[in-house]
Amino acid sequence: MSLESVRRFFAERAPHIAIIELDTSTATVELAARAHGVEPGRIAKTLAFRTVAGEVLILVTRGDARIDNARFKARFGKGKMLGAEEVEGVTGHPVGGVCPFGLATPLPVYLDASLAAFDEVLPAAGAVHSAVRVPPALLAELTGGEWVDVCRMASEAPAA
Repeated sequence: MSLESVRRFFAERAPHIAIIELDTSTATVELAARAHGVEPGRIAKTLAFRTVAGEVLILVTRGDARIDNARFKARFGKGKMLGAEEVEGVTGHPVGGVCPFGLATPLPVYLDASLAAFDEVLPAAGAVHSAVRVPPALLAELTGGEWVDVCRMASEAPAA
């Protein structure tokens, strides 16, 4: 069902973008990067959070970035990642296939500035073996996503 909602999303909004389906799992950044033959940073991982105010939001970031707790808190207030069951219930997508397309529940989508380092990124497409190739600017346009700066590279020190 989840892959189907993503198919409908692209059929309506961007029929020129093909959904890539593989025979192998792309459920983690490492698996996806290997399967698509790209560096891990190009994998656009999609995370779901609940803020202390109760808002659920979607954050898309490059695969090799980490949430910077101080930056996240400054932008959204304190938040916590949703558990697997809740993620699937809210997004309609299984963990490993979560993406900002074809969501079961309308949610605000935020795109971390770290994605802008690439001309093309690969977010999942609603299943643990699917993805799409899309420029970050088009990803923002298609999802109504707002750009934020809440991540850091693993090599960067956390914000103070």
